[in-house]
Amino acid sequence: MYKKAYGIIETLAPLHVGATAGEESGNLNLIFRDQFTQTGILPGSSIRGRLRSEMRLLDGEQTANYWYGNEAGSEQSETNNESIIKFEYASILWLPVFCPGQPIVWVTSPRLLQRYQRIAGDSIKIQDKYLKQIEIPDPYTGSTNLKARESQSKKTLFFNLGFLTINQTTDLSPWFPSQKQKPAVIVEDSDIAMIHDMALYRQSRVRLKLDQKIVDGGGFFNTEALPEGTILVFPIAIKDDKSGKKWQPFNNTQTADIYLGGLESIGFGHCNLTLNEV
Repeated sequence: MYKKAYGIIETLAPLHVGATAGEESGNLNLIFRDQFTQTGILPGSSIRGRLRSEMRLLDGEQTANYWYGNEAGSEQSETNNESIIKFEYASILWLPVFCPGQPIVWVTSPRLLQRYQRIAGDSIKIQDKYLKQIEIPDPYTGSTNLKARESQSKKTLFFNLGFLTINQTTDLSPWFPSQKQKPAVIVEDSDIAMIHDMALYRQSRVRLKLDQKIVDGGGFFNTEALPEGTILVFPIAIKDDKSGKKWQPFNNTQTADIYLGGLESIGFGHCNLTLNEV
């Protein structure tokens, strides 16, 4: 049997988790994406690796091995590599998008909200109902605090690549982990991929020669990352432990600043991570 918990990640800087592809023809550092919504994800292995590293520094190798299993390739891993703490991938819950006049609108889709409802629905209570009992709003529902242009009882949001019509507004605060409503809109699952690509942080980088300020061979590449202000959610399973020990990855606190993903040396990956029990 497993106890349930979940984590909420809010990016404080662009977040890049992916693999380099096409080095010979463009050097594109693309992020990992969900196969259905084509929105960015953070693999569970990346979260586990970072938390393991933090615990190793605070409490030592033995404690890290106890909670997260033995590292692959070690002598102990051949006999037992199962961890007590198990992580799934983190998916986007809300994605900030530039919108003239706002200037930021947080966007999501029904599929992303369904995953959040499945993960946290038993622990979050809004008035007299749990989150799992609340119906997910229809697509093209906006928050009540949107500053959108109104015409014929409908609101319109203008993005860089087009406009979006809001059919109705409602209080979306139950769908934010802080339960504080931001300017937000829910779109169709079929539209979230296009809006996601419009919202990504992109940066071109070069590697210069040591003695001249010119590009060194193929040292020109582009990087994409989830923008600052993105909110992600991921589930955690905690195996029943007979020893009575309690998992405390942040030294007795639920929330901590942490670096996730790659390109930390140029300021990527700074996040706020909050852990919650179900």
